[in-house]
Amino acid sequence: MTDMTERNRTDSPDTEKEGQQTRKPTRRGGGDPASRGRTTIADGVVEKIAGLAARDVVGVHTMGSGLSRTFGAVRDRVPGGSTKSVSRGVKAEVGEVQTALDLEIVVDYGVSITEVARAVRENVIAAVERMTGLEVVEVNIAVSDVKLPEEEDEEPESRLQ
Repeated sequence: MTDMTERNRTDSPDTEKEGQQTRKPTRRGGGDPASRGRTTIADGVVEKIAGLAARDVVGVHTMGSGLSRTFGAVRDRVPGGSTKSVSRGVKAEVGEVQTALDLEIVVDYGVSITEVARAVRENVIAAVERMTGLEVVEVNIAVSDVKLPEEEDEEPESRLQ
């Protein structure tokens, strides 16, 4: 009986609590939740973000070359066609952590092209980096035309009545 009494005393609630305190809690999944998987961003997503950011700059009349704007206008008028393309005039190359962009813009007559290009570059970089987390390594801007005040917008006449 002495053995049983000795054993009961050593297994007292005090020693059980000590045993529980030394046990480490198990974490499932391990590590930061943000590091459990991979996020990929399509080129088209970056192109849309950049296109919208570029259009927000005062002095940018439109995006894309004359030919792409003409095709885009026709595509916009076709029933069931795509909606207005916000990525027209934008080409993105997206890697895992970096992206590079090429933009083709038409500026309004009378604005400083260098100032508009600088503002477009700053706005596009800020928007893309904020929304995607990608580092923008370069934004190349090609000014393909100047919109004169007396010119009408190049929208082909619709053949549909």
